[in-house]
Amino acid sequence: MKNVRQTSALLGGALALALGMGAQAQEREVTYNGDVAQIINENCVVCHREGGVGPMQFENYDQVRPWAPLISYKVENREMPPYAYDQHVGIQDLEGDWRLADEEIETIVAWVEQGAPLGDTDIVPPVADLPDANGWTFEPMFGEPHLIVPSMAYDIPANGNDLWSKEFTDPKLTEDRCIKAVQVKPRGDAKAVVHHANSDVYVYDDEGELQQYGQLTEYAMGKWGELMPDGVCRTMPANSLVRWDIHMFPGGVGATAEGGMIKDNVVEIGLWFHDDEFAEREDIYQQDLRLYPLREGYENGHLIVPPHGYTMTQGFHSFDHPVRIDSFQPHGHLRMNAASLEKFDPKTGRTTPISQISNWSATWHHSHIYDSDVAPLLAPGEVLVIKQWYDNTADNPNNPDPDQWVYGGSRTGDEMSHAWIAVTHLDDEGFDQLVAERREREERSLAGSDDD
Repeated sequence: MKNVRQTSALLGGALALALGMGAQAQEREVTYNGDVAQIINENCVVCHREGGVGPMQFENYDQVRPWAPLISYKVENREMPPYAYDQHVGIQDLEGDWRLADEEIETIVAWVEQGAPLGDTDIVPPVADLPDANGWTFEPMFGEPHLIVPSMAYDIPANGNDLWSKEFTDPKLTEDRCIKAVQVKPRGDAKAVVHHANSDVYVYDDEGELQQYGQLTEYAMGKWGELMPDGVCRTMPANSLVRWDIHMFPGGVGATAEGGMIKDNVVEIGLWFHDDEFAEREDIYQQDLRLYPLREGYENGHLIVPPHGYTMTQGFHSFDHPVRIDSFQPHGHLRMNAASLEKFDPKTGRTTPISQISNWSATWHHSHIYDSDVAPLLAPGEVLVIKQWYDNTADNPNNPDPDQWVYGGSRTGDEMSHAWIAVTHLDDEGFDQLVAERREREERSLAGSDDD
C-alpha cells in the first residue's frame, strides 16, 4: 500500500519501475522475483504478514503462489488493495493513496496468466521497510506520538450485540498545541470489535461549565489516520478534556478476535504536534473536522431503506467565507455502497466532481486527504454537494438480511448518512493567494509543455 509508511523516494522508484514493467508485461516473461515481489512487498505485505490484519501471508513466493489467481482477480477489479476511490473522476492526487498504478495491475495479471513463475533464483526481491504491525502509522515520519490519550480499559465479549462507551479523559495538556497528525488505534484484539471511536474536545467556560470546543478526530474500521496540510492548525487547547464516543460491534463485519472475552479493551489516540514556532507564524489558518449530515431524500425526516430496495441521500453545505476542503470521509453502515462529493457554483450553475467512491465498504473507512496543491477551494456561497447510495438487496455482499426495513440509527444493523470533512477556514487574502499560486503553476506547466 503506497501510503505514509513509504518515503516519497521509495514511491517514486516503485512507480517508475511499475511503468516499465506494465508496458512490457505482455511482451516478455513476468516473474515473481523479477517483477511481482516488489509490488506485493510494497503494497500488500503491510497487511498480509504475521501479525497483520490480512487473512493470509504474502511474505514470500511459497505463500503468494497458491493465492495468485485470487490476487489477480482482486487487483484487476480494484478490490485490493482495499482503497475504494474511483479512477478518473474528480481529484486524483491524494495523500496515502493505496491504489495500484495501472501498470502494476497489468504486471500482476500478466504474471498469473503466464503461470505465476518464480523466475531467476539469484534475484533477491527488495523488501519494503515495514512498520510494526501494531505500531503507529506516522511513526516512520514523525517518531513516537508526542501525546497518547487512552480510553478507559474494560472487558467485552468477543461476540454479542452493539455496545457503546462514552467517557471523558484528561490528556493533561498544559498549553495550546497545533496538531500535525493524529491516529486512533484500537489496542490488540480491540481492533476486531471497534466499529468507530469519535473524540471531541471540551473546555471549561468562565462559569466552570464544560462546553464542546470541537472535534478532535474520528476513527472507523480501516482508517489509518489524518495528516494536516502545511500552514494549518487544528488546535487542541490547554486544560481541555477528550470526550470519547466508542461504538463496539463484537462479532461484526471484519471481526477477527478469538475466544470468549477481549480483556482490557483500550482505544488510543496518538497525537503529533507542531513546535511552538509553527503556532507563532502569521500565515496559519484554522482547520476543523466536522460531521456534515445528509438530509435530502429522507422520508418524513427518517432515513429508510426498504426491503430488497435502494435509496439515496444528499446534503448541501455552503460557507459565508472562503474555505479549502482538505479531506472527505463518507460514513454509513452495511447497506451503504457508494458516495460522492461535488462543488456547485450557483453563479454559473456548474457542478464540478471532487470525489466518487462507487464500491464503498463498511470494513474500510478511509479519510481521502487531498494533496494541498489540488484540494478544492470554495468561494463564499459555493455549495458542497454530498451524496450517498444504499443497497438493501441480496446483491450487496455486506447485507446481512435484505428482508429487513432499515432505518437511521446507531446500531450496526441501522444506517447512517453523513460525511466527515476537514475544512481550512481562509480569509479573502489567503484564498486569493492560493488561487494565484495555482494559476501560476498551471501557466508554468503549460509553458513547459509548449517547450517540448
